[in-house]
Amino acid sequence: MVQSLELILDDTLDAAVRREWQLLLDSDLPSQGRHTGVSNRPHITLSVADEMDEFDARIDDEYLRIGMPVRLGAFVVFRGKHATLARLVVPSRQLVDLHARAFELVGDADGSRSHTAPGKWTPHVTIARRMTRVELAEALLRLDSVQPDLVGTTSALRRWDGEGKREWIVRQNR
Repeated sequence: MVQSLELILDDTLDAAVRREWQLLLDSDLPSQGRHTGVSNRPHITLSVADEMDEFDARIDDEYLRIGMPVRLGAFVVFRGKHATLARLVVPSRQLVDLHARAFELVGDADGSRSHTAPGKWTPHVTIARRMTRVELAEALLRLDSVQPDLVGTTSALRRWDGEGKREWIVRQNR
């Protein structure tokens, strides 16, 4: 099962993304807001692998600074059988450096996903998944009035264990 390393957003940015989720819910469209588990929150995935058991022991505070400015920009669509709608994260030097360090620490884990490697990674915050083309078009119309850029900071680094359905904070902004 999949494990991931993720950046959590500050309360203000988290609330802004949740308003976008709610806007889609109110329109009866797919939305990340449909997932009601306590661990479901807006986040930026840094790395994904089948297991990351050794990661916690490798973390070095000096290289994984968490509290950094972050800007969520334009909407982006990831295509597949169904579409995923997300907000692009404008990549700052600080974010790119943090991602590279995290990938260096996790990159050799079993089942590490290549799409999270430096140069292949697209930082984003998911708004909705498994959308048909019609739902995607409707969602973009509904979201047309939202603020074009959302600005805040990251507040924590968390691990998610998909098999155990559990999360834990690895580092928190002080």
